Amino acid sequence: MFGNLLDLKAEIFNHERMRPHWSQAGAIVFVTARTRDSIPDSVLLRWEREKIAWIDALEKRIGVTLCHELSLKDRLSRLDEQHRWTFLKHFNREREIELDRCQGACWLRKPELAKIVADCLLHFDGTRYHMGDFVIMPNHFHALVVFGHPDSMEKQFDSWLHWSATQINRITGIRGRFWQQEPFDHLVRSVEQYQYLRNYIADNPKKAGLREGEFHYRRLED
Repeated sequence: MFGNLLDLKAEIFNHERMRPHWSQAGAIVFVTARTRDSIPDSVLLRWEREKIAWIDALEKRIGVTLCHELSLKDRLSRLDEQHRWTFLKHFNREREIELDRCQGACWLRKPELAKIVADCLLHFDGTRYHMGDFVIMPNHFHALVVFGHPDSMEKQFDSWLHWSATQINRITGIRGRFWQQEPFDHLVRSVEQYQYLRNYIADNPKKAGLREGEFHYRRLED
């Protein structure tokens, strides 16, 4: 592997914005960023209802008092780690299925625009971070990356999205935000999970029914 697995005994940094982001120096992180129009508002609203219903049902089953006055994030934080993991796994899978429907304008289907994102991801590879495998899909990208300093992850995310959006908007004439802000990230916990994510990145275009030239895939040499 090109980085370390998550060390639960070492310091883990939590960056709170719209959602929590966890980082650890030297640990491999799996990141997903999507374009602003990749998931319809109707789907996002449906997910909010389903998330509330999911937690309602769980709290009733385990005997926890329902607290609808709390935010969804606060209600989730009251659950134990296993239940939180089950919740996140389920809705993360729902997000990935929706992304692979290739909804929205799908500008990144164009090779010249996907290359802008790829060049951006690799620009500081080896200096600010170490980039592993990645795939750029028509409306999102997945990447495995290692940061030497835990506080550099959030800044680098912002830099990737801002720089690539500026270049793409200049070419396409798009106005407004190109990316949905705040990528999703997950620290890799095991060798098995690392291999699973590498395979997921490699297989993503086939699962989405894409043809050669409609995606940009990069695999780090073993």
